[in-house]
Amino acid sequence: MANRFEGRGNLGSDPVLKYVEVSGEKRAVCEFRVYFDRQVRDGDEWREHGGFWLNVTQWGKRGELAGKLLVKGCRVLVIGSLVQETWADKDTGEEKSRLVLDADSVDMDLVRVESVKFIEKRGES
Repeated sequence: MANRFEGRGNLGSDPVLKYVEVSGEKRAVCEFRVYFDRQVRDGDEWREHGGFWLNVTQWGKRGELAGKLLVKGCRVLVIGSLVQETWADKDTGEEKSRLVLDADSVDMDLVRVESVKFIEKRGES
């Protein structure tokens, strides 16, 4: 059974869109970091009560759109699976690893959106 992660946070920098070769074909992948905060109620206010950073990847058309539309500071809801990446350090050969959130869905929090422009459905004029 696959793991499932759902969290709300802010982008720490502008996303980076890359095209990488996978099984002989070029695929889009958008990479960015999100600080997932934990807000707790303190009377009439919200207070931060810890949080953590995660590297996030989003592939394909959704990744291309994330690279185009998201910017540093965007408040997002990310849903996906945690994946452990491993690699050998170039200098020492030591094995390194990190958790990466492979996003199925990245949604902007509407509280920070001022306007939206929709594209027409295909076949409509």
